[in-house]
Amino acid sequence: MSERRQLTNLGYRLLGSLADAEDVVQETYLRWYALSAQEQQAIESPGAWLMTVASRICLNQLASARVRRESYVGEWIPEPLPEPGEWITGQPGAGGLDPADRVTLDESVTMAFLVVLDAMTPAERVAFVLHDVYRFRFPEIAEIVGRTPAACRQLAASARRRIRAARAPDGPSTEQAAIVRDFKAAWAAQDIDALIGLLDPDATATADGGGLVNAHLDPIVGGVRVAHAYAELASRVRDRAAFLEYTVNGRPGLVAVQDGRTVSVFAFDIAGGRIRHIWAVANPEKIRPWRLG
Repeated sequence: MSERRQLTNLGYRLLGSLADAEDVVQETYLRWYALSAQEQQAIESPGAWLMTVASRICLNQLASARVRRESYVGEWIPEPLPEPGEWITGQPGAGGLDPADRVTLDESVTMAFLVVLDAMTPAERVAFVLHDVYRFRFPEIAEIVGRTPAACRQLAASARRRIRAARAPDGPSTEQAAIVRDFKAAWAAQDIDALIGLLDPDATATADGGGLVNAHLDPIVGGVRVAHAYAELASRVRDRAAFLEYTVNGRPGLVAVQDGRTVSVFAFDIAGGRIRHIWAVANPEKIRPWRLG
């Protein structure tokens, strides 16, 4: 059970879903307890065995997830996570038992990072995460993904290039928080000029409503179009929703609360002092950790 946090971290990074990560942990434990006492004692490193089994389960889930997402309504965005110290449920689990409290919010779980990971092939994603995040050796990864060590090295290298191409240097956290705060103020005021000034000219806004009619199904591309779309949204929810500043996947973000319940979580990718990407998650299944008590 001491490996639970590590396994949850692995599952979330590979699957982008806390609920799926928890399922992987349970399945991994079932396979451990299905072993006889003699078989368990023969395993030199139970932690390594559990990580290997969890990785294989994730690899299988990633393959099936691609099929499921073909019928998903709208865009699919990884599940956003709150900072453990910023629970807004009003009822954080005793002793830090909340699932999200077991996920370490570092560079490898920012929304921008997870979105790039999600565009990779399952083998690419597993090889990269196991090697670059968890320091698995390529012969070990080869046994998990069913490729040669050399092929796994190439998979990780390809994934690394994708990450580098998509990433830009982050500004200080205080600077990012200030930009999100300014965006919130301009959004509330429906100040289109101010919004355009805060957005990168090529900014995109993507929404994941899980089929909800109030979420735009296709990404909005271009800072001017995003500014107008968000100003229009502000006019629709005026006096009905409050926007609160919270940490989303380790970065400054916003949470929309309406009638005492969380309705949307907004994650931002900021570079060069401007917002490059906005991800809005309204799918009720994905914002359960944010629900008000």
